[in-house]
Amino acid sequence: MTKADQALTRAIGQRLRAAREARGLSLSQLADLTGGLYSKPRISNYEQGLRRVTIEGAQVLSEALGNVSVAHILCVDDHCAASPEETGLLEGFRALAGDDQQQVLDWVKDKSGT
Repeated sequence: MTKADQALTRAIGQRLRAAREARGLSLSQLADLTGGLYSKPRISNYEQGLRRVTIEGAQVLSEALGNVSVAHILCVDDHCAASPEETGLLEGFRALAGDDQQQVLDWVKDKSGT
């Protein structure tokens, strides 16, 4: 696998994890929402970038999540190019406690008007 392929697989995993966390779901809960089609370890492998989800798998996961499109999960709506600053911001955000994450989200919402 080329470095570009690895980067895309990681980006897909990051999008999947972000969508799951935005819904407040655990890996087990998401696995349950797939009707048993995808196990907790398999979804974890996707999120960690160890495996790349198929188009069919992205469809199942998109429907289970209900908050993202297949195109978004698979990074076909853009090039998934995150700058080093964006990647650092995401890593820092994930390291925060839940209340601190909410404060950051509230601040961003206030500043961006979204």
